[in-house]
Amino acid sequence: MERTVVIGIAGGTGSGKTTLARAIVDRFGENVSVIYHDNYYKAHDDMPFKERKKLNYDHPDAFDTDLMIEHIKMLKEGKSVQSPTYDYTMHTRAKETVLVKPARILIVEGILVFQPAELCELMDIKIFVDTDADVRILRRIVRDVKKRGRSLESVIEQYLTTVKPMHEQFVEPSKKRADIIIPEGGKNMVALKMVTEHLKGYMKGENQEEII
Repeated sequence: MERTVVIGIAGGTGSGKTTLARAIVDRFGENVSVIYHDNYYKAHDDMPFKERKKLNYDHPDAFDTDLMIEHIKMLKEGKSVQSPTYDYTMHTRAKETVLVKPARILIVEGILVFQPAELCELMDIKIFVDTDADVRILRRIVRDVKKRGRSLESVIEQYLTTVKPMHEQFVEPSKKRADIIIPEGGKNMVALKMVTEHLKGYMKGENQEEII
């Protein structure tokens, strides 16, 4: 079985992590699978909706990271997994799951994927996407209002009460674990070319030992 290279992509909310991941997928197609930390938010079906809205979704404890680690290990062993999904309008885990198949390149994406040491140990390349805070909050507002059915007021309140302080406490310090820091993520064409060229070499078997 061919070895899987695991790429961690972390960074603050709205930093451009997903854009970078998509750029790698566009370049390598079916040779890439992506697993999102956001899909592993814990279920809160036992709590009323009003209480779920108040939860801190930017703290490491909000995620079922143990399940994600288990799934990554399975993917590295060549086994497919059913990734959970999350309903952002209802603030709880959705019933639907997403099939993630093993691939030569596995991208692990999320704001806090560099925070747990055990998760970091599974990664061969760790990329931190570093983007200005003003840009990130504007992107988050557009995303949450348009795609996640949130009100502008709720997005701003959440940003000020949990997103910003949790970024400063957990996300920003995790940057020290990165191998590569990319300003502006997938829009940084020079950095993107460097990453894709490295992966091209790996796909050809030219630099297997460098990644290990």
